[in-house]
Amino acid sequence: MLSAHPPLGRPGPHPAAVARDLTKVYDIEGRRVTALDRVSLDIRRGHFTAIMGPSGSGKSTLMHCLAGLDSPSSGTAWIGEVNLTELSDRKLTLMRRDRIGFIFQAFHLLPALTVMENITLPMALAGKRPDPQWLTEVITALGLRDRLTHRPPQLSGGQQQRVACARALLNQPEIIFADEPTGNLDSRAAAEVLRLLQHAVHQLDQTIVMVTHDPVAASCTDHAVFLADGTVVDELQQPTRDRVLDRMRLFDATDSD
Repeated sequence: MLSAHPPLGRPGPHPAAVARDLTKVYDIEGRRVTALDRVSLDIRRGHFTAIMGPSGSGKSTLMHCLAGLDSPSSGTAWIGEVNLTELSDRKLTLMRRDRIGFIFQAFHLLPALTVMENITLPMALAGKRPDPQWLTEVITALGLRDRLTHRPPQLSGGQQQRVACARALLNQPEIIFADEPTGNLDSRAAAEVLRLLQHAVHQLDQTIVMVTHDPVAASCTDHAVFLADGTVVDELQQPTRDRVLDRMRLFDATDSD
């Protein structure tokens, strides 16, 4: 029987993801480095959330712990009502395969496979067949219908990231984690990918958590969470580019003291 995680703020439907007192300590050449320090956070279902902070703030570590890609030193991470820290390695692998989607900065497409084969590969490996109607909807929404027989080397960076988005959406996961998804793209391609992620959230009811350092990317989200020195130091609802920049200037001012 699963234990219920304690609510943060007002009670309501279970969030898509939850961190409770999440701590991650690394031993680097005999020196203890605290990447996360008792972080507690709710990720609202059906929302687009940005995780921001200066280099070394712990934002990628937080995402990896929330996504089950890394184990915390203490505390708990949840996807829905499932406590990831209680799962065996096998069950954690199944959780990542069946209920979590990933979009990485480096795309992680297989160059020998076509666009269609890359999109459907995770489901094929799981022994599943995609729903034809949903597959068509995803491909159409992401503008890939005329690229399905191409291979990744034949695509632009923006097109490759669209393929990565389609792959993440196809399995209809509970939550998608995106690690700097626009980091390798020019401004035009980055804007295109951000529009697609917004579409996934607001039209397809997807939940997305995006690690980013870009104020423009953050301004496309519903909620921005700011980390510094492994702790949550601020949050913004409906962030704008200017409000995010103002918050980031505070980080710079603190670092220079």
